[in-house]
Amino acid sequence: MENPLSPELLSQYRREGCVCVPGFLTDDEANSLRASCRRLVEEMDPTQHTPTIFSTSDHNQSRSSYFVDSGDKVHFFFEPEALDENSKLKVDKHRSLNKIGHALHWLVPEFKKVSFSTKMKAVARQLRFVSPAVVQSMYIFKQPGIGGEVVPHKDCTFLSTEPQSCVGFWFALEDVTLENGCLWYSPGSHNNPTSRRFIRNPDETGDLTCFTAPPDPDDPTKYIPIPVPKGTLVLINGQVDHKSKKNTSPNSRHIYTFHVIERHDTTWDPRNWLQPTPEMPFTGLYENEP
Repeated sequence: MENPLSPELLSQYRREGCVCVPGFLTDDEANSLRASCRRLVEEMDPTQHTPTIFSTSDHNQSRSSYFVDSGDKVHFFFEPEALDENSKLKVDKHRSLNKIGHALHWLVPEFKKVSFSTKMKAVARQLRFVSPAVVQSMYIFKQPGIGGEVVPHKDCTFLSTEPQSCVGFWFALEDVTLENGCLWYSPGSHNNPTSRRFIRNPDETGDLTCFTAPPDPDDPTKYIPIPVPKGTLVLINGQVDHKSKKNTSPNSRHIYTFHVIERHDTTWDPRNWLQPTPEMPFTGLYENEP
């Protein structure tokens, strides 16, 4: 796949900050990621992991080193409604998780194979990346009935470079619908930069992470939904505003996503919550090595 993005898709991405590429993953690729994730959860002993709830509304996870230390590990984060008042599971563990992060792309062979495939490199070249690196990855479940809302945000708030360069590669591993929590984005919002950052808290007496400013003003009327079929790649400019609603349907909405930044003539913000480690420096997409 020499040029996965047509001129029309590239034009839309540059104009709107987000574009869908149906059929990007084969059924075999999507199924391999789902099977790999199921294996990870099957092998996961909930009693051996800090029962950390992941929420984009109150960022409860920021109070736990389990989140901050997850950049070079495979950690498990739970839905608020999956745990009781004693942080014990109320549902089967396969139905309890909000997401897994943040080093699937390097530590799990099936995810590594897809993340560093020839197709991904071709897309990065079409987006004019010179020296791209994969900085984090996530498997997000959107569990039936309890899959939590993701509030409006820009990815560059969390993964900031100067100048901004973050792009999200987002893959539907099953059909994504209005009912099970599809993405919504605000076309053209990548032209409205933000100074808001999610950083490691310099105040060591407080939470481990914090925001540097309140949320940017938001206009709910500017969002459009993007339901997509299984196998679709959604490219999300790091400055585009996007969100998803709670999944109240009986169907899950499994997706895999990773984020790429430019290393050439950019600076990774040393305040970012996510930092490279000696065990896993940020991984070059083209060379497929740290």
